Amino acid sequence: MTCRICGNGAGNQSYEAKEMMFGSGEVFRYFQCARCGCLQIGEFPPDLSRYYPEDYYSYQPGPPAGRIKARLIGLRNRYAVWSRGLLGRLLYAKRPNPVLRCLWRLRLGTDARILDVGCGSGAGLRSLQELGFRNLLGIDPLNRQDLEHPGGLKVLKRTIHELEGQWDLVMFHHSFEHVPDPAETLLSASRLLSPAGHCVIRTPTVSSDAWEHYRAEWVQLDAPRHLHLHSVESLGLLAGKAGLDPYQVVCDSTAFQFWGSEQYRKGIPLRDPRSGATSLPGALFSRAELAGFARRAEQLNAAGRGDQAIFYLRKSGERRPG
Repeated sequence: MTCRICGNGAGNQSYEAKEMMFGSGEVFRYFQCARCGCLQIGEFPPDLSRYYPEDYYSYQPGPPAGRIKARLIGLRNRYAVWSRGLLGRLLYAKRPNPVLRCLWRLRLGTDARILDVGCGSGAGLRSLQELGFRNLLGIDPLNRQDLEHPGGLKVLKRTIHELEGQWDLVMFHHSFEHVPDPAETLLSASRLLSPAGHCVIRTPTVSSDAWEHYRAEWVQLDAPRHLHLHSVESLGLLAGKAGLDPYQVVCDSTAFQFWGSEQYRKGIPLRDPRSGATSLPGALFSRAELAGFARRAEQLNAAGRGDQAIFYLRKSGERRPG
């Protein structure tokens, strides 16, 4: 098995992982590169679309909010993007929005040109639109068709390789691990970035305690949808080949890495009625256990060992914000 990232074929460790989101139990072979650390599926399934049914989470638009709730969500999201507003800060502490919070470091204006790659139904872009952002586009090749939301926000059934133009921000929110061609995808992202633009990738990472502890039962392995699960080293290698500089890496993992993986160890799918993905996970874990998982996640994030991270990239030679 030869690594698709660095070309190494020696000493790579293989694993067998089951499909556990929907609980089919189908087995897929993965291997981890001994050189760059990237964990990758051995062979791509011939039809990946069958593993993304219509009720897959990123396709869901979310329930409509009433007027008061929508106002509170707006204040929370305003804080997430710009760190403004005491009430928004309090609301964010109760119900975070990590999709938007990862943008506050970039100090974006509402005229920023933003491309969201692999955005599903476009929920994150709709939140930005409600904050006044005007130049937004989403793409997702796994969508059934093009979508157009009120106000002219479009989500196209496209790959990043089919786009033109320049963007101030190209972002991948837990979509980069789904692409079969990560090197080519980053090259296209680099091509689309404006000279001072930024690429933001939120993705699970094997540079984490959770991967080292759970291995094939790690919930974020998510066979077979996650095709490449990167280490800090392997993503940095790809970025360099694309002319991008990963100037900052911030872990943003949650308790999910623990309760989800422990659930898989018990043989319980993510979509099981007892699961934390569909109801309160108290059916499987006590409140004390869940609180302990959350504290452990915070500790690992501070130590740079959380199981998901935000990679901030810019064109090589460009200055970072602030």
